[in-house]
Amino acid sequence: MCAIVGVINSADAAKTAYYALFAMQHRGQEASGISSCDNDGIIRTIKNRGLVTEVFNKDSFEILKGRMAIGHNRYATAGSDSLLDAQPVAANYALGSISIVHNGNLIDKDKTRQELIQNGAIFASNMDTENIIHLIAQHKSHSLKDRILYALNNITGAYCLLIQSRTKVFAIRDKYGVRPLSIGKLKDGGYIVASETCAFDLVDAEFIRDVKPGEMITFEYGKDGFKSEQIFTPDPRICAFEYIYFARPDSIIDGKNVYDVRKNMGRVLAKKSKTKADFVIPVPDSGVAAALGYAQESGLAFEAAIVRNHYVGRTFIEPTQELRNLKVKLKLNPMHSVLQGKSVIVIDDSIVRGTTSKKIVELLRHAGVKEIHFKVACPELKYPERYGIDTPSFEELISANKNIEQVRKYIGANSLEFLSIDELTSAIGNERKYSLVSFDGDYFIK
Repeated sequence: MCAIVGVINSADAAKTAYYALFAMQHRGQEASGISSCDNDGIIRTIKNRGLVTEVFNKDSFEILKGRMAIGHNRYATAGSDSLLDAQPVAANYALGSISIVHNGNLIDKDKTRQELIQNGAIFASNMDTENIIHLIAQHKSHSLKDRILYALNNITGAYCLLIQSRTKVFAIRDKYGVRPLSIGKLKDGGYIVASETCAFDLVDAEFIRDVKPGEMITFEYGKDGFKSEQIFTPDPRICAFEYIYFARPDSIIDGKNVYDVRKNMGRVLAKKSKTKADFVIPVPDSGVAAALGYAQESGLAFEAAIVRNHYVGRTFIEPTQELRNLKVKLKLNPMHSVLQGKSVIVIDDSIVRGTTSKKIVELLRHAGVKEIHFKVACPELKYPERYGIDTPSFEELISANKNIEQVRKYIGANSLEFLSIDELTSAIGNERKYSLVSFDGDYFIK
């Protein structure tokens, strides 16, 4: 779920990358980093644990000079929560300096790592991304592009990559296009590549197009435009969770406005529901658009009756159960005066462990709500995701171990309803395939 960005042939590229990472902070809160390259051909990197605004300051950009930069916000799916596992991953090798950022997950990382170690590689981190650096370094070609292709042919998984050398930036998306990646044009003639188009809005860039599944885009220092090469036969399967939860609602993911898709999910929920209630309330913020869609379709009033403290991060990606439990109370506060004695429909984007939903129901009961009808704008999560989302194990996924009635009893709602898989894909759009592994267990990357 990490955020990646590349800025090429633009003045103060690292500053633009900084603002793009700020716009995509929701995709990762554990660490942030930027590598830049000036016309001296030296790649300089600053990275640290923490939010974008905590890692960088005014002095950072005296170091990160140049017209090329790549950056990363970390959300841990592989490796550990340490500075060594922050990105970009920068190194020196036979052809010079290189820096890499990666969004996704390599499912064969342990096997590949052991093979590399047997061949003499020494690893400095626990990240799967470092495998790619070693594969590039071990190949003997005098062409970086050939070395990259060799590395890509020896990894398996979901990935969006930005690879920066002293003179080029390569943007690559796996053949399934599981994670999003888009290209924009900056006002000074430079280019920006980012995980989400909301980054373009902040830096006033014009969206050009998405990087296609299986495509490699090459940007060269000092040269206008870019070169496109289809290196793998595409089999597009964008992750449905980008629309359900991860992406910002103002982003366009593979041609679809996330806000509109989430409203569609709410509309589909309303069409199948026969529940009577006084009004609809969202679990903020990711349930808001679906709740609006539900309210519009059902004709019920919409009430923002749960107030969110925006200075508390996402509970889903917090590392410990104790922190998750506390943060529900820190993050969400129901309005007693609006809710007292009412029957409400609560719309949330998903139920993962069930812990947050249970706490929300408890908070609403304490606020005097008479009936709570909990509706979820996605299907039941029954399988761990392996392609870049840190969903829990089978044992922790509540819907992998309980049926809908058992989940309802656990969270304490009067009723509970999910979208079916068909209803979800209909809400997003049936013209393409999606990565739905969390719902159907189809691990199509093997």
